[in-house]
Amino acid sequence: MPKLIKNGSVIDDAAQILVLDETQAPEALSLPEGPVFVPLAVWQAHKGVLSDNKAVGVWLDSHESVDDLAEDLDSLSAVALNFPKFTDGRAYSGAALLRTRYGFKGEIRAIGDVLRDQFFFMQRCGFDAIQPKTGKYSDAQLEEALASLQDFSAPYQAAVDQPEPLFRRARRAA
Repeated sequence: MPKLIKNGSVIDDAAQILVLDETQAPEALSLPEGPVFVPLAVWQAHKGVLSDNKAVGVWLDSHESVDDLAEDLDSLSAVALNFPKFTDGRAYSGAALLRTRYGFKGEIRAIGDVLRDQFFFMQRCGFDAIQPKTGKYSDAQLEEALASLQDFSAPYQAAVDQPEPLFRRARRAA
C-alpha cells in the first residue's frame, strides 16, 4: 500500500492513481472500487456521474491547467498534481493557484517523481499531501522527511502557507 505524508503524519493510503494507456478511451473506462484519482480526461468525460462521489479525486499532469477544473472544484475533495520529473516544477504553480486564486480547501496531493528535498517547498505552495512513488523511500526515510518539514521555523518569503513575509510579521510584533 502506498505511503504518503499528510497533515503531519506518514500514513498508508488506499487511493489508487488511475493511469490511462494510449489504447484506453476516457469515455469507456470503468472505475475500480474504493478511493481513486482519475485523470482530467476521465473526469471531464464522466463528471456528471462522478461529481457526487467524494472517493473520487482528479489528477492533472504537468501540461494540464488547474483552470480546467475551476468550475468543478466545489464537487472535488481532492486534486493531485503530477511531477513527471523532479525538474518539472509546473505543479508548484498549480497548487498555489488552487489555494490562492480558486480558494480550494480540499486536499492537494503531490504525486510522481517527488523528492524529499522538495517536500518543504511543496508544503509552502499549498500541497498538504505528498506521495512519493511506491518504494522510493523506506518508512524510516519518510519519517525523517516528515521531521525535516519543521527545519525552518520562520520562512523569510511569503507563500501560500504564510502570505505575509517575515519582516512584516516582525515589524508588527515590535
